[in-house]
Parts: sequence; structure tokens; C-alpha cells
Amino acid sequence: MLSSQRYFPPATDTRLVAFTTPENYAGKLSRLIEIRGWDPLWCPTIAVETTPRTIATVRTYLQPPQPIFRRFSAIAFTSRTGITAFKEALDGVCNTPPLDPDGEIFTISALGKDSELLDGSFVERLCDNKGKIRVIVPAVATPSALVKELGLGQGRKILCPVPIVIGLEEPPVVPSFLAELESQGWAAERVDAYETRWHRDSSVKGLVEMLPASDGGVDAVIFTSTAEVEGLLKSLGEMGLNWEMVRRMCPRMLTAAHGPVTAAGAERLGVGIDVVSARFDSFVGVVDALESKWKPLNSRC
Repeated sequence: MLSSQRYFPPATDTRLVAFTTPENYAGKLSRLIEIRGWDPLWCPTIAVETTPRTIATVRTYLQPPQPIFRRFSAIAFTSRTGITAFKEALDGVCNTPPLDPDGEIFTISALGKDSELLDGSFVERLCDNKGKIRVIVPAVATPSALVKELGLGQGRKILCPVPIVIGLEEPPVVPSFLAELESQGWAAERVDAYETRWHRDSSVKGLVEMLPASDGGVDAVIFTSTAEVEGLLKSLGEMGLNWEMVRRMCPRMLTAAHGPVTAAGAERLGVGIDVVSARFDSFVGVVDALESKWKPLNSRC
């Protein structure tokens, strides 16, 4: 298991890259940072996970003998955790697939690399008739692109497993996504499939201690969601600090966002973003963007 604040000053002059990703995704991003020869500094500011309550909520749509899920024409996943939560709920009901093998096409949609979880076994758990299932993955991994790819809803129902946000302000991403679906004629129904909540942890204090140049400094911090940014600001506030003070402590630190949605959310919260990944179907994009930003530099500033 990846542990937060696992960092020791390197013997050589290398880059120190902090990231605020929740544990679910931390290992993957940490490995990508290490592959570039940089030192990862994990400072989680939010927790993203299922709970017995959220799984029970999803399971109400799947219970036999006549699952409520059969009233829907589509399901839209905007996160990997949403898919895993749905699978967890599905594993808790009987082996009979919740969808009727007959009737109209049922659409499953997801973003980027998350779609890897929508494999054959997942489809088989949903319906005995694979021909009834259509999987949609937009070329651009954003909720808006997903809405466009789904097309006109014509009054059909679509289930949206999304997070319930606790201890933080809900970012506009999910409400905007649901509103866009409604504008395209879908009857969108959200289900709180997992929790996103503020992660009170000493790791942010450790990050602050690493900021001054005299202690080596931090070269960059990566945000992969707006909630992470708010979680960081909340932790800083408990320490009597704000973002402007952090910037003054380490002026050369770059801020990088995993895609334009995260960048816009950070800017809305008053955190300026220096680097935005053009490719955001996976974390490779934001790491590539940082590397490109640093390439012209011959030395650390």
C-alpha cells in the first residue's frame, strides 16, 4: 500500500512532484512519476470509496425478481469508482442478470481508460443477450463529450452512479453533466454510488514543510479533480495558510491539472494552473504535459 509523505531527499538533483490523488488512483500516478525519474510525494486531500450505505442504495436498482434497473435504457459512468461500485452492488444480488434479454438496446457509457472495466464478464452479469448491449466511449474523455456521444434521449431513462460529496462543496461537474443529459432529452437519475469526502491527514503539513527552497522545494503539484483542490485548501486553512502564502513559499512550483475540467475547477477556487494535460483519458497525459513544460529548462529555477 502506498503511504502518504513517503519521501526522503534524493542523493541526486531530481524533481519532486507532489500529488493529491485519493488512494484509489495513487499507485498508478506514483508509478508514472517514478518512470520519468522524478520523486513522487503523495499528499491525499480526499478519500473516494464505497460504503455499505452507498452499495445498498445501488443494489435497490438490481434486486430481483423485477429489478428497477429494467426501466432504464442506459447507464452512464463518469468515474472508475462508479463502475467498481456498481459491480460491487451487482455481486451482492443473485446470479440472474438484471436486464431482460429481449427488448430495446441498452447502452453503457464510460470515459477513457475507465472503459477497460466494461469487459465481457461485466456485460454478461448485466444481460444474457450480449447483442442487446452497446458500449459507448467518447474519443474525448469528458462528461460533455459523453453526453454528445449518447445522442438524443427522447424521454428515455439513464442511470448515473455518481459520488455523494461529504465535507466539501460539490463541484459543478456532476450537476452540469446531469443538466446536459436532461437538455438532450434524457430522464437522468443520479444514484449516490460512493462517497467523496475531505481527507484530514498530516500529509499536507508535510507538503508545506517541503515547500521552502532551503529544504529542496517542490517542483510541481498535480491535481486530478476539483475536490482534491478544495480538500487541499481546507487543510491549509486549518494550518492558518492559504494558496497565496503557499505560492510565496515556493514560487517555482508548477501546478498541473488532469484535463480542462479539473483546471477550470481549480481556477474557480482561486488556484491558478500552469499545466493542463491535452490528453486526459489517463494520467499519462498530465505527466507528459509536465515533462514537456520542463524540457526547455536546463536547470531548476
